[in-house]
Parts: sequence; structure tokens; C-alpha cells
Amino acid sequence: MNQISTGTFIARKRKEANLTQAQLAEHLGISSKSVSKWERGKCMPDYAVVTELCEILGITVSELLDGEENERENLRLYDNDQMLEMLARIQRLESQRITIIAIALIVMGIALLTLSPLVGGASLTDFFSGALSRIGAGVVLIGVFLATRSIFEYLVQP
Repeated sequence: MNQISTGTFIARKRKEANLTQAQLAEHLGISSKSVSKWERGKCMPDYAVVTELCEILGITVSELLDGEENERENLRLYDNDQMLEMLARIQRLESQRITIIAIALIVMGIALLTLSPLVGGASLTDFFSGALSRIGAGVVLIGVFLATRSIFEYLVQP
């Protein structure tokens, strides 16, 4: 699954259907920025809109994921429902990966905050103590942000 070839394929099929990005987005109930990101290969369509996207573009899910039209007599090992379920699982795993990274950042930040008072005494070590405190606080904040975003995305998923 190559995001760039899939994006190029979406753009080509959209143009063949005489649709603008805004029109396609309106049909799907999403923003035109999302369609633009797909077509530039920056991200993949969410599994919740894949079926409708394929219907609008007149393609199958396997063609969407392959980024090219398949020969109709070509035998696929998976049907559309199975491919949609795999895409949903991939997107859930990506969300879980971000949650794990967030938790690791929070733990690392707390460790840095804990270590910072132990370093001190001279002007150079005071500098490092202050730097560890600030880095630790920053890492914790980034971790909390990622965890919050991941939890929000989990709650919003259909």
C-alpha cells in the first residue's frame, strides 16, 4: 500500500468523474483539505469513508489500496469487507502506537524531572539541572498532548 500511488489514483479517478476536491469532499461529508492530503499522499482515507469513496469513484477497495485499476478477472484473496476491516485495524494500531509513544514520553519526562534536583552544586551543574527540569517538563507536556489527542481520536471513531 503506497500512499503516493493511492493519492495519484484518487486524483485521477476524481477528475475522470468530473469532480472537484470540494465536490468529492461534500459527497463524503469531510473537508476538502482531507481530499487534498489523500491526493498528495500525505495520509490515507479513513476506513469509515472508504466504501463511499470507492462507490463515487467507481473502483473497488483493492484498487484503492493498490493505487491502480485491477483486471476484473484478477482473483483477489480478500473481499471488500475483509480489506475494510484490515484498514480499520491498521488505523487502530497507528493510534495505539501514538498512545504508547505518549506514555513513554510522559515517563521519560517524569524521570528527567526527578533527576534534575540530584544534579547541582556548581554553576555548570546548576545549568544542567535547570536544563533537565525544562526538558523534562517539555517532554511531559508533549506526552500529555499526544495521549489526549489519541484518546480523543479513539472516542470519536465510529
